[in-house]
Amino acid sequence: MALRALKIRDPQRKCECVQRLLAAWRAGGLRVDPSDPPPVRIEIPGRPGRPELVRPQDLPRRGLHTLRGRQALLHAVTHIEFNAINLALDAVYRFRGLPAEYVSDWLQVAAEEARHFQLLEARLARLGSGYGTFPAHNGLWEMAVKTDTDAMERMALVPRVLEARGLDVTPGMIQRLGAAGDADSVAVLKVIQREEVGHVAIGTRWFRHLAANRGLDPEPTFLDLLARHMPGRVRPPFARDARLAAGFSPSEMAALEAQAGLDGRPDATG
Repeated sequence: MALRALKIRDPQRKCECVQRLLAAWRAGGLRVDPSDPPPVRIEIPGRPGRPELVRPQDLPRRGLHTLRGRQALLHAVTHIEFNAINLALDAVYRFRGLPAEYVSDWLQVAAEEARHFQLLEARLARLGSGYGTFPAHNGLWEMAVKTDTDAMERMALVPRVLEARGLDVTPGMIQRLGAAGDADSVAVLKVIQREEVGHVAIGTRWFRHLAANRGLDPEPTFLDLLARHMPGRVRPPFARDARLAAGFSPSEMAALEAQAGLDGRPDATG
């Protein structure tokens, strides 16, 4: 059922399916079947024909002093949230033999990401735009494919790196939109920022669970995965308080700040 939801192309149908899936799981109407066939690689998940996908460097930069600029920014976040629905569903479908709490956690994430997508899509509509109007990049799903054979690497590199980056940059977006007088968009992003802390925390929980099961120390393992797979990709500013609330330890933050050439002072980390 998670795979079926993952393959749905229409965003609203996908969101509705995710909510039904979570409700059925919580009601005890579903179970994990050990005899299910093994997962297959999904190069292209269910998504609409638009937005056009381009390289990150080909996306135009726009200021928020114009309506078009605000539309483009919110569209970029909307695209991230749509990808996050698929990522959460893929985490349920792909990685087997984990406790039932793992399924509960990632179905909850999928449902919350679906709600975030709907909030943003509604806000775009009120601004005279919609999902698919602007081009977007495919970085989140490309990392999902790269980590589709190892649950520990997925938990480390998607929730704790790519999604944690959202914790870092969203406060700046909120500040800029507020300065532009867009209080309604600010309200939506504040909801998303608060709940994304919980999503990164879920990634942290299961990364540490998987590392411990392999007899690995989670903190040096995380830093080693960063060095091997994403050298130089984790850059400041860091939303230190949000990352700590999401399960990063003070020593992990110190290591990230040291890699970035920061000294760990509050005014250096944002």
